[in-house]
Amino acid sequence: MANRKAVLSTSNVRREAVVLSAMTVFAANGYLGTPVTDVAKRAKISTAYVFKLFPSKQELFVAALERCFEVILAALAKGAEESADQAPEPILFAMGGAYAALIADRKLLLLQIHAQSAAGVPEIAKAFRRGLASVVNFVKVRSNASDESVQRFIAYGQLCHLITTTGLDADTSSWASILTTGVRHV
Repeated sequence: MANRKAVLSTSNVRREAVVLSAMTVFAANGYLGTPVTDVAKRAKISTAYVFKLFPSKQELFVAALERCFEVILAALAKGAEESADQAPEPILFAMGGAYAALIADRKLLLLQIHAQSAAGVPEIAKAFRRGLASVVNFVKVRSNASDESVQRFIAYGQLCHLITTTGLDADTSSWASILTTGVRHV
């Protein structure tokens, strides 16, 4: 029995290493552009073992995306807790700051963008919707903000994605200023 427990523990550790590696590799190259061999190489395990843990590339991508949303939720929760004022708008502001700091590590941002681009794959689309639902529901419940405020929060998050991925914050043209003025991002 103790031996089986050790195997499960090793399997869990390797699963974690594979998911973390998948987040990085899929973020860099996207769903279609990433062979599972690249994830295995980064995780320093065999491709066969990756397929033992995740029977398909799709399942591996979904696991990486699910972890991405777990990290986002943890950051939002921390931001909300650290808000000095626990009224809805200050909580949303604090969550926004926490999210902006989080996506400074472009890996999480790019993984979300690649998931959106791969949403033609039904399981990826479902996983993305589940993750987005968890974020929206958490933000709504934790902040106790109005639906309109939560919608604006999510919309500004998407605008922050656009600004960050295209480098608009460095663009001083008037059209870029229209999009970037007042939007916090790192």
